[in-house]
Amino acid sequence: MQVVVFTLKDEEYAVETAKVLSINDMMEITKIPKAPSYIKGLINLRGNIISLLDLNLLLNIDNPVEQKNIIIVKVEEEEVGITVDLVNEVLEIDEKIIEKVEADKKKQYIKGVINFKTKVVTLIDIDKLLPNY
Repeated sequence: MQVVVFTLKDEEYAVETAKVLSINDMMEITKIPKAPSYIKGLINLRGNIISLLDLNLLLNIDNPVEQKNIIIVKVEEEEVGITVDLVNEVLEIDEKIIEKVEADKKKQYIKGVINFKTKVVTLIDIDKLLPNY
């Protein structure tokens, strides 16, 4: 399984590359009046208008850092962008090394943790993180 590893605040997270359509630098965001707070706005990516979601708000992370990357993911039949501090790398991992975590009802989006020798990365199930989108 391949994953895209990215940083939010001081933590590293990952999403499966099967869900990732592209990784882009931050671009101009058009704000949407009266939209839910987790919707940062809209971006125009090569002529496609894509909703941009604030992953910090969805994960309850207080993160004042300027974010540098947008990951475009496919959720059901919809393309959405998520903002991240920085995309670090794309890794090939063995699914056996993913450790399941106790299912907290509020954090069903956590698929597990990937325990590398030097770091721990939280694997996110993007479909469960954005269920109401």
